[in-house]
Amino acid sequence: MICTLFSRLCAAALFLAAFALLSPQESFSQQFIGPIISHEALRSETPLPLREMKIIHSRRGVDADSREAGEGRHPHLRDDATGLPYDPVLQSGAPTTLNVTLGFNFDGVSYINYSTSDVNGSVGATQYVQYTNWDFSIYNKTTGAKILGPASEATLWTGFNGNCATSTNGDIIVLYDKKNQRWVFTHHALNVGGPFYQCFAISETSDATGKYYLYQYQLTNDFPDYPKLAVWADGYYLTTNLENISTYAFIAAQACAFDRAQMITGATAAEVCFQTSQYESLLAADIDGSAQPPAGTPEMFLSLTTTGLDLFKLKVNWTNLTKSTFTGPAKISVAAFSEACGGLQCIPQLDTSQVLDSLADRLMYRLAYRNYGKYDNLTVTHAVTAGKSTGMRWYEIRSPRSTPVVYQQGTYAPDSNYRWMGSIASDKVGDMALGYSISSATTHPGLSFTGRLPTDTLGTMESEISIVVGGGSEQAPNYRWGDYSSMSIDPVDDCTFWYTNQYYKTDTQQDWYTRVQSFKFPGCK
Repeated sequence: MICTLFSRLCAAALFLAAFALLSPQESFSQQFIGPIISHEALRSETPLPLREMKIIHSRRGVDADSREAGEGRHPHLRDDATGLPYDPVLQSGAPTTLNVTLGFNFDGVSYINYSTSDVNGSVGATQYVQYTNWDFSIYNKTTGAKILGPASEATLWTGFNGNCATSTNGDIIVLYDKKNQRWVFTHHALNVGGPFYQCFAISETSDATGKYYLYQYQLTNDFPDYPKLAVWADGYYLTTNLENISTYAFIAAQACAFDRAQMITGATAAEVCFQTSQYESLLAADIDGSAQPPAGTPEMFLSLTTTGLDLFKLKVNWTNLTKSTFTGPAKISVAAFSEACGGLQCIPQLDTSQVLDSLADRLMYRLAYRNYGKYDNLTVTHAVTAGKSTGMRWYEIRSPRSTPVVYQQGTYAPDSNYRWMGSIASDKVGDMALGYSISSATTHPGLSFTGRLPTDTLGTMESEISIVVGGGSEQAPNYRWGDYSSMSIDPVDDCTFWYTNQYYKTDTQQDWYTRVQSFKFPGCK
């Protein structure tokens, strides 16, 4: 049965804080709006286990989410027209051979006639789940065999009496909640002119083919673009870029928390949000490994600026939501960089003059958090200019809970190929892996990854391993090439990496395929 929990209750308070940024030209008075509290949600549970439901296949065939083709972009413009071409941490070669044990390498979900896959995936106790803008599939992580799918997210929402059952508009994420051994699916449901909704499906067990608790939250009348999900110790956290519903002009960044303790039982679950108009594309920290952050640690968020990284903290008081706080930024100085393509489009491809979107105006999903006991860290990546091409800038930030500092950083660009659309994570012993898209004027876009050992020279990655060589180039006029990819870690051995991203098999306008690659470092046991 679907229940309306409460009528919408919003309490808003205005918090003002002045922060002097590193650059005098960027000084401003930072404004936070919040906490905005909502108890309104529709909730139910699936009538049957997913494995017993009738599979609904996506039939979109054309851009169901029209804003994907014309999404507003927000590059961080610099004072000079050329940016900062010099990169002091550029790694222009890879002298050490990457030694990993390769696992599965297979095609995942594919689709015809749509420009962006937004492919991501996560690995659980016994399964790997891959999710795209249209369909998801579930695989046995031991054999690689597909268990279920491809199925539209509408399959999960069968029988639900709300917008989430009928408005399957993409911008999807799937994560495995390692502590509670639950799968978390989220997508948004859009209506012309609003309001807009965020949809959550929480598995009742560690089996992704079982039953789910379903939640539908009303977010805002502004367009909640680019939602990104993270699992933290006390909740599920979602970030969005609020945009004008007509022009897609940026309005504010929003950071929301959802009461995980309630959601994993199917009970009434509150939501609390904060907004800031001075930052966009916030990225929330997502926990890797079995060690949780110390009790009471606020969720952490990073944002890319012209001068480095800014860190924010959201501390939720689940007993009295009005006492929740959103604080920051803590300024994190990084080596000089220039956003790839000026934050816009310039990635070349073989056999076409069509260039691709770098999405270099933001940090790439995920922001991975680990507690190693002696220290904790955050790892994240984004695309930057690397000589005459582009490369992956990556960071390891230590002591993020107190005084965050860049322990190491580098720009991986060992040759003249263009690298972008990355995702990075580390295993339980500190091995690090970075996956990304790769292309040039003489090659079709493909997928590769690199990595490093804890004993390697700080700021360096080892050689590159190809996941798949693309057989074609995208020739659609809108420049789009996905929005993100995903590097995840097996929660059982805490060693095996799983990476997924998109590619093309032939020259085409919008017919993409996806690939899944697993691997591990021999020193991780």
